Amino acid sequence: MSNITAVAPAWQETIFKVLKEGGVRQIAYVPDAGHSHVIRSAIADPDIEDVVLTTEEEGVALCGGAWLGGQRAVLLMQSSGVGNCVNMFSLLLAADLPFFTLVTMRGEYAEFNPWQGPMGRATPAALKMMGIHVLRVSKAEEVEEIVSAGFDAAFLAGERVAVLLGQELIGRKKWERK
Repeated sequence: MSNITAVAPAWQETIFKVLKEGGVRQIAYVPDAGHSHVIRSAIADPDIEDVVLTTEEEGVALCGGAWLGGQRAVLLMQSSGVGNCVNMFSLLLAADLPFFTLVTMRGEYAEFNPWQGPMGRATPAALKMMGIHVLRVSKAEEVEEIVSAGFDAAFLAGERVAVLLGQELIGRKKWERK
């Protein structure tokens, strides 16, 4: 990860603000450029435990365990990681656990990698089939309201919520040769 002083878009700062003000104590993630500001902010914040995962389904269990231990946790992942979590999502339903995840979308707007397309298209339906309420953000001015509403639905109403951060919000990804 790059230096915390890197300039982040205001919408990314807003996401971290919602999580911090909401009392999140653990942020689980597989490293992802779309979540880089929130990840760097979590690493720098002594009140938040940042947990690097080897695979996204570990984050589902971590979020459930955090809740049972009296803490709020959030899972950050790409849409490609949703496919890794489908079986683990049954834990959330069986134990009636609240859950909040932020999902950066791939396989849509100006995607260069054809491998990202199928799971990107399947992500909303996969989440819904597993009992997770899906919200979507496509514009920077929607971020605070939608992320905050999803966060409250999870941690105040006990829902399972995924906020999809559209690829048009994150920006074009370009293939770069090194």
